[in-house]
Amino acid sequence: MSAIIYALAVLMPFLLIGLGWAYLRGSRFTRRRIINYVSLGCSVLAMIFGVFWLVWILWETLRLGLGGLALSTLTQMTPPPNETGGLANAIFGSFVMVVLATFVGTPIGVMAGVYLAEYSSKSWFVASTTRFVNDILLSAPSIVIGLFVYALAVKKFHTFSAIAGVLALALLVIPVVIRTTEDMLRLVPAAQREAAYALGAPKWKVILQVTLRAARAGVITGILLAVARITGETAPLLFTALNNQFWSTDLGAPMANLPVTIFKFAMSPYENWQQLAWAGVFLITLAVLFLNIVARWIARERQ
Repeated sequence: MSAIIYALAVLMPFLLIGLGWAYLRGSRFTRRRIINYVSLGCSVLAMIFGVFWLVWILWETLRLGLGGLALSTLTQMTPPPNETGGLANAIFGSFVMVVLATFVGTPIGVMAGVYLAEYSSKSWFVASTTRFVNDILLSAPSIVIGLFVYALAVKKFHTFSAIAGVLALALLVIPVVIRTTEDMLRLVPAAQREAAYALGAPKWKVILQVTLRAARAGVITGILLAVARITGETAPLLFTALNNQFWSTDLGAPMANLPVTIFKFAMSPYENWQQLAWAGVFLITLAVLFLNIVARWIARERQ
């Protein structure tokens, strides 16, 4: 690998000099062809560079993840160092918090998206402010959300809890659902709304029965993408739900979850914990891959 990089670094100046000379001496048509070939070559190299690292990451995840995957991984709780165990409590905790965060964040996001798409003309200042805040939330690092919920809930009640983790994840779901809902509703032709109004339907029924139904596939796709985003989030849960080595269903106490467990086990010097960490990475990768495939399938069915 290093030899290839060294050869490219040595040959690149001569290649650039040759292309520059051909560009200066050639006709306009020749120069355009050279520019086209250079742009195409740079694009292909950039694609190969990105795909190479992606394939390498996926290969290492598959190789090391399958090595630590067993039936006990799905049925036993996280073990002490150098003992056998699994990730059952962490899988359960992640599932509970992701599902609850989706149920909390989705209605808020959908209703806010409906307001921005259908009612924003009546209050442009409120709509512009909402979009501006939503854009900030979309681009804000997840650790900032986790720190905010830590100051709001964990520090105030003097305990880490699954409820705080749900709140942090819901704050990550809301801006994604708002953006996708607004965009999908704006794609619905105005003729459908006008036809419903002509039949005497009130605005709320037009939104529920016409526009939301027409944009249903796109809204569901946005929800699935939001769930895929929060499935592997670690930083917000470090500040809120923390972790728990035992099986726990108490939402008011720390709860085990896969991202924090992976972080803890991967940083440890124990071989069994490292194997379980790779198994957890493999499971999260499978979950995100499944959600993305479902989202693409729904979007394709809509088209």
